Amino acid sequence: MYSRWLAATALAYSVLHHLGLVPDGLGTTLDATRWTDWLDLAVPWLVLAPGAVTLHAARAPMRHWVLFAAGVVAYTSGHGIHLAANSVGNEDPGPTAHLWDEVVGHHLWYAGVALVLAALALTMRDRPRPHPVGHLLSLAVGLTWASNAIGGGTEVLSLLVAIAVCAFGWAHRKDLAVVLLVGFLPAVGVLVVALAGSLS
Repeated sequence: MYSRWLAATALAYSVLHHLGLVPDGLGTTLDATRWTDWLDLAVPWLVLAPGAVTLHAARAPMRHWVLFAAGVVAYTSGHGIHLAANSVGNEDPGPTAHLWDEVVGHHLWYAGVALVLAALALTMRDRPRPHPVGHLLSLAVGLTWASNAIGGGTEVLSLLVAIAVCAFGWAHRKDLAVVLLVGFLPAVGVLVVALAGSLS
């Protein structure tokens, strides 16, 4: 049960964190908002609920739940700020909408993702090495992390987190946590290239 819920969490994150790629936001509603803005309301539920079930299936200790809860608060706050500012910015772009969407919202949201990831990573220790599908899902998570960082302007924060995740994966390379190294090492590469490109 644990592995299935962990896989569901990875899949939900990797797919739903790319709603911005949907052409024209699936069009506009009667009130001129985009359909994807409305779908985006469900993203925290659809990503965090399987994460919570994963922790439950892992019989995670209270300290992991506290870390997860802090991540949930930051994730949902940042996502909500981003969504509201992004929706406003789609109709009336300006510096205030940009600040709350691209700067505050994204940094808080991705800090929440990092805390949730940390809580889930702690459950991976001392579990058997993964099936090849686990490596593919981890690669999808790592590349989603990198692409969201580039799209959200959080490259520095995201690079630091990706390096820490790789270090954890390396330290636990004999068990399930090796997937973190597999998934986030390419993310480090992508983020380094993106940062180098922005500096030149």
